[in-house]
Amino acid sequence: MTVVAKRIYEAKAGDDGYRVLVDRLWPRGLAKAAAEIDEWAKAVSPSTELRKWYGHEPAKFGEFRKRYRAELAGAEEDVERLRGLAPARPAHPAHGDRRAGPEPRSRPDGNS
Repeated sequence: MTVVAKRIYEAKAGDDGYRVLVDRLWPRGLAKAAAEIDEWAKAVSPSTELRKWYGHEPAKFGEFRKRYRAELAGAEEDVERLRGLAPARPAHPAHGDRRAGPEPRSRPDGNS
């Protein structure tokens, strides 16, 4: 299974495969048509509380990943559905963070 996290603001590449937006909020300043996503998977995105706590602070990323994995345990049906898509083609979960820093590497299957 190939899963690569990307920023949603990056242009779609020819080898992107299935692009999934994993964010509860639509990315600011991006038209839905320009995003070129196959799915907006709000159910497997970090909760509002977790997203606000994290605040995209690199020092908190390890704890963010741990808490996010715990949240994903409550969305097993959605995680399994997305996991089922990955063997057929590469999967690219996209996020709306514009800033540089650690990429969200947690995959729907809980591996890094």
